[in-house]
Amino acid sequence: MKQIADKWAKFAILKAHSGVAKHIPDTRRYSKEHLGVMLGQYSFIVAKPVVGTGGSGVVRISRGSGGGYRLQYGATVRQTPNLDGLERILAGIRGKRAYMLQQGIRLSTIQSKPLDYRVKLVKENGSWRIRAVVARIARPGLFVTNLCRGGTMVGGNRALRMTFPSLARDKFATMVGVARSGTALLEAKYAGIGALGFDFGIDKGGTVWILEVNTRPH
Repeated sequence: MKQIADKWAKFAILKAHSGVAKHIPDTRRYSKEHLGVMLGQYSFIVAKPVVGTGGSGVVRISRGSGGGYRLQYGATVRQTPNLDGLERILAGIRGKRAYMLQQGIRLSTIQSKPLDYRVKLVKENGSWRIRAVVARIARPGLFVTNLCRGGTMVGGNRALRMTFPSLARDKFATMVGVARSGTALLEAKYAGIGALGFDFGIDKGGTVWILEVNTRPH
């Protein structure tokens, strides 16, 4: 079964379709210039490895209340007074890995804990089928929802009814529709993929965003 680890390559394919692209947050390759521009543009951003799984190496970056910048990496929080200091800390986290920067999404919450959704599709007998739609709720104190980081899994429909009671069916349909469109785009480019996991975030205003796409979904 074919696997594509490069997150940047997958986003590039999805961005070519206008209906899917509108659900993709502003995403750029890591550079000091992009770091400064995006922190001036958004209340927070997320730095993540181009190749990586399980929430490893993901950093949340925001402007500090008293100036400077605040980073959260796992349960660790650090402050730095300027962009040079921020870049030095990130260099220690990144190592030699390629990174990308993504517009921060203020995810809807359950009991003040952010959650996202995984739509898993599997190809069976030549046809793509929805295998599961689940929600993952972050462990208290963390912003990543990955189960291996202590996240909790609940049914997708149940979570939608808790967060958007009157719009649950609409949000469910949007995620499934975007996942099916995205699957067609990725399969056209990468013949041989047999499973896909689309990670969606829904912000507090109800907008559905694609956070990531996995070709080895759990």
